[in-house]
Amino acid sequence: MRKALTGIVLMLAGMAQAEEVVIAALGDSLTQGYGLVTEDGFVPQLEGWLAAQGAEVRLINAGVSGDTTAGGLARVDWTLTPEVDGVIVALGGNDVLRGLDPAQARANLDGIMQAAGTADVEVLLIGMEAPNNYGPDYKAAFDAIYPELAETYGSLYLDSFFAGLRDGEGTPDPAALRPFFQADGIHPNAEGVARIVESVGPKVLELITRIED
Repeated sequence: MRKALTGIVLMLAGMAQAEEVVIAALGDSLTQGYGLVTEDGFVPQLEGWLAAQGAEVRLINAGVSGDTTAGGLARVDWTLTPEVDGVIVALGGNDVLRGLDPAQARANLDGIMQAAGTADVEVLLIGMEAPNNYGPDYKAAFDAIYPELAETYGSLYLDSFFAGLRDGEGTPDPAALRPFFQADGIHPNAEGVARIVESVGPKVLELITRIED
């Protein structure tokens, strides 16, 4: 009888382990961890932050350096494998850097959101902001993509990947942000990633709650 009970306990423990939440982080070099040792990258730091909050979650680093929204759309179907319960979508920075049409970025992100819905996967959509030097029309069209898609699909939403680097309201002074970036001024360093994670982390906890509900 004792052996039988032990077997049942072990079986139940195995079932509990199988219920671990799996989230894919679909993004570009910011997600991939460009220029950083592995443990300092966005995904490992976020996974560590979540573990410290008691979340039983495994993150998949689906960041590809240089990827645009078109690249994300091209690989979303094989990223959302049956084991994936949720996805963090953080794409668009390279579209802006290349001055690509906001309408095309919207269509690509819309396709990603549709794919997540088809796969029955919960989404956290993280916004990107176009700089002012592209002109007000471009900026308005690009910046509007993320909140509008999040509303359309009922997904979780964070307005900017760099939200954790802000100090109060408004646009921060670029000089004040320099200590949190690598020499290229584009990719965050380890400390910058830590601050970004502090902003993204609570949203991912909300994502986990949605998944478990």
